[in-house]
Amino acid sequence: MTSPSTDASTSGVAAGRPSPQTTVEPAGGPFVRHTQPGRRSMYSANPLFGGVVGNPMVASPGYNRGYRIKQTSLTAAGTGGVIAATAGGVDAPWSLYQLVQMKDAFGTPLLTGPGYEMAKLVPLYSGQWGTDQTREPQSMPTWTGITAASGAFVFSTYFPFEFAKAYGVISGANASLLPTLQLNLAAVGTLFSTPPSVSPTLTTQVDADFYWLPEGVAVEPPGIGTTCQYVYQPCNPTIASGGSVIVQLPRLGGYLSVIILELRDSLGARVDAWPLRPRIYLDGVPLIDSDQTTIFEDMAIAFQVGGGVAGSQVAAPTQVSAPRPTGTMAFSRKTALAQRDFGLWDTGEEFLSTNPGTQIEISGMPWGTGGTAPYTLNAIVGQVVPSGALIQGLPEV
Repeated sequence: MTSPSTDASTSGVAAGRPSPQTTVEPAGGPFVRHTQPGRRSMYSANPLFGGVVGNPMVASPGYNRGYRIKQTSLTAAGTGGVIAATAGGVDAPWSLYQLVQMKDAFGTPLLTGPGYEMAKLVPLYSGQWGTDQTREPQSMPTWTGITAASGAFVFSTYFPFEFAKAYGVISGANASLLPTLQLNLAAVGTLFSTPPSVSPTLTTQVDADFYWLPEGVAVEPPGIGTTCQYVYQPCNPTIASGGSVIVQLPRLGGYLSVIILELRDSLGARVDAWPLRPRIYLDGVPLIDSDQTTIFEDMAIAFQVGGGVAGSQVAAPTQVSAPRPTGTMAFSRKTALAQRDFGLWDTGEEFLSTNPGTQIEISGMPWGTGGTAPYTLNAIVGQVVPSGALIQGLPEV
């Protein structure tokens, strides 16, 4: 029998004996010219409802762009489930993640917040995953909506590092200095008022998107050490139904790429109790004073969310883009190249420069009604913290 070490069918592809690379570029030019996008498995876990997923990551031979998550809830012949009428049921299956915490190797929080906000709203509004309709996780081929009776569902989402092409990536080659991801899972009663007779089997699969280390040339990604952070924070004060009040966002810092606002009532349900004419103040100066519907139109233009195809003179538009999630309003600062957010293709020229003294306020005179007052306005802001000066222009060219 031919030795596996000399067999022509296996020679050159065995571990530790790779073939010579034929894709090496001449020296010079940007990082993306000398690297290749790759993907590798981090782990697959089988947690229980109410448990924690926090498996250690493994090294990838390059710079991590973000983590791809596939969450499966497989029926175990259970029946009789009823989805809860509370926020946990309305936000299902995203509410399975009671808390998402993603940190870099030095413990800096990059994503911190509940599952609906981190796994649904950040991909939808950040421009860091997908374009057009595919920025909505529920438009992906993986998506299988939750089946109440059995509790089965499948969804995919993305926890991003990269916010412009190759900008914001995290080193992944050092096994002792890797990002961490922890998912605190909700109890089965959070999603179901009547749980299925047999709880589904959960599988959490995590893969890493990364750029390979360039071969034959010493070149780093632009602005290595720069991070884009999303932290879920409630604003103050709370809002009475129909009340006239100015709400303050938490103090921020860095450069803001997107401002995501979410309105919830006292029971935690998302409500569209927005003012008919919201006003946004930056250090006391009116930045936006706009009709509510015009802001929703801006969102359709910038995010491809909430738009449609025109019908006849008497028919409503046909919904073709991702619907705007109830209770959400977002403002993109990634529109330097056009009226819309083109995802990773952005110059950063319109990022909003802030420091810990910057005060952003939302005024409603009055706010709307609905749900169970009082309301709480929550902010999920894309905050770019550069390692030096912010790189503006296209960092990859």
